[in-house]
Amino acid sequence: MNIAHRTAPATAEPAEDAPPFPLLDGIPRQRATAPVAAIGPTDTATPGPGEAPTASPVPCAADALTASPVPCAADALARLRALRPWRLLPSPTGTPFTFFYAAVLAVISVVSEHLDPALVASLRQGSSTDVAHLLSDPVLVLPASALWIVGGVTSSYAIVFLLVLTALERRTGARCAAGVFLLGHVLATLATEIPVGVAVWVGHLPDSSLHRLDYGISFGVAASVGALAGLLTPWLRWPVLAAFGAMLVDDLLAFTDPMTNWGHLTALAIGVATWPLVRRGRRMRSRVVSASAPPSDAL
Repeated sequence: MNIAHRTAPATAEPAEDAPPFPLLDGIPRQRATAPVAAIGPTDTATPGPGEAPTASPVPCAADALTASPVPCAADALARLRALRPWRLLPSPTGTPFTFFYAAVLAVISVVSEHLDPALVASLRQGSSTDVAHLLSDPVLVLPASALWIVGGVTSSYAIVFLLVLTALERRTGARCAAGVFLLGHVLATLATEIPVGVAVWVGHLPDSSLHRLDYGISFGVAASVGALAGLLTPWLRWPVLAAFGAMLVDDLLAFTDPMTNWGHLTALAIGVATWPLVRRGRRMRSRVVSASAPPSDAL
């Protein structure tokens, strides 16, 4: 009796894209999504039989935010840091000349308000850069006269001193800023007192003019304003010079103290004459700052 052997039917090789569980053919196959190349609308494919519709990939909002160039954000941050308001005021490390000089002026002004007025007047007279003191002891009275502020620490020249000297020193360095201030103070003083001495000698002024009271920081401040104007852009330079010069001319026309007012105009002209010096100082300052700055990858 022949027994027919029943053989199992051969099974075909599963296709590459067949589902991993062929017995569970009710599970729809997932469509592979290609990476999004750019932000924008994407094509949608029509789902096949038994497939669930797939949504087109929606770009994330974070991708849209990070699509802006990084250098633009860095430039905006750098501009924001450059607007730091405290940089308008001196600091012991950034502007040592202006900081310590302003501290000395503030201490002297505050102390003089609590001293005997007769003693303060005697001290100011002893440090006055009049003709008599310039002939007898110029080395002492020239720096001593720059330790007083006419009107105290709340005067307009004190405020201009603080802002202008800080800006000038930040751009040119301590030595250049101090040189401009002292140059204006000394040369404008000599330019006003020497004519007084000559006028007394020839008899046009009385001998009492040799002891004319002269002290303060205004000559140095005027020279610093003129020097700082040379570092500004042209659209800001000339209005600053015109406004400050008009104020000095108005004081001169008032004729309350013509010698001092002429000294202010002379000091402003001295500051303008130092433009080559301060511009060279700014270039040297920029090279020093660039050399001492850390590398960009270390920030």
